[in-house]
Amino acid sequence: MKPQAQEAQEAQAAPQAQAAPQERTGEQARTAPPALVRTAAELAALTRTGRRAVVMTMGALHEGHATLIRTARRLAGPEGQVVVTVFVNPLQFGAGEDLDRYPRTLDADRAIAEREGADAVFAPATDEVYPGGEPQVRVTAGPMGELLEGATRPGHFDGMLTVVAKLLHLTAPDVALYGQKDAQQLALIRRMVRDLNFPVEIVGVPTVREDDGLALSSRNRYLAPAERTAALALSRALFAARDRLAAEHALHARAAAGGAVSGRAGALTAIGEARAAADAHAVAAAAPSPASVRAVAQGLLDEAAKAHPPVVADYVALVDPATFREAPEGFGGEAILAVAARVGTTRLIDNIPLTFGAPE
Repeated sequence: MKPQAQEAQEAQAAPQAQAAPQERTGEQARTAPPALVRTAAELAALTRTGRRAVVMTMGALHEGHATLIRTARRLAGPEGQVVVTVFVNPLQFGAGEDLDRYPRTLDADRAIAEREGADAVFAPATDEVYPGGEPQVRVTAGPMGELLEGATRPGHFDGMLTVVAKLLHLTAPDVALYGQKDAQQLALIRRMVRDLNFPVEIVGVPTVREDDGLALSSRNRYLAPAERTAALALSRALFAARDRLAAEHALHARAAAGGAVSGRAGALTAIGEARAAADAHAVAAAAPSPASVRAVAQGLLDEAAKAHPPVVADYVALVDPATFREAPEGFGGEAILAVAARVGTTRLIDNIPLTFGAPE
């Protein structure tokens, strides 16, 4: 497997999604539509060529999924094989969630898969994935699976990892791709693959957004026009927090540059302003604050909760991506700022990566 830093570089190098379909390159060109595969036996019978890349979806494909498939096509290469799975997994839906109304759009999904260069679409029935009913033996997400999304949706990540494990076994890919919009899901899949020695490389692909910043999601189609406008509060809160962090980094860099602070502190001390001198030293030494960055996002979502229609936040969290626990004051390195909220009856999630301290 490749190190995560290399994975990130590959993901960042992936072509960015555009509003209109892109023309396929020579390595994406196909002479026939992708095969529709319904059973594990049919999947096993597929002629395998080169490197196999798999994109797992629950269908209702949009430009975010298209970006995943395009990236898979590039990583598989012209001699490789791209398989897209389409399966609405009942194990990851809790009581009162939208399993029954989750969109099923297989014909449109196949058209997108064909456009982006997939070789096969694996769309099994529920009893093909879970013969004999719900499995008695499942993958458990562990402590990370009890945080954030796991706390709001108990059992969700156990169901997700169980189906991902099954689909990894059935499709046997060399590389599997997942979107960074579902950051906790991606982190747990990477952890499962590492802890249980799955022979597959996991690649995360950056979140794809509409021009106004809204993260693409299959659930966006549930939003009424006024709700969609209100939903922009999620991305605005994230971007405002990112700007706050950038401003704190800039202030810290200016304060610490070239001994300016030491000179100012010395001058202040000479005129008896010892407290002001100490403050000047503190500004130079202080690292950007996770608490202040988190507070910016929380404040904007608090305001959005008073609007009509309201945006009701489930959580605003700034976490260490290795554990998904809150980043403490003095934290340095990569972090994820994640939010979840309800707009009307629709629950949305979003996140952005942040870096505390100078990137290496």
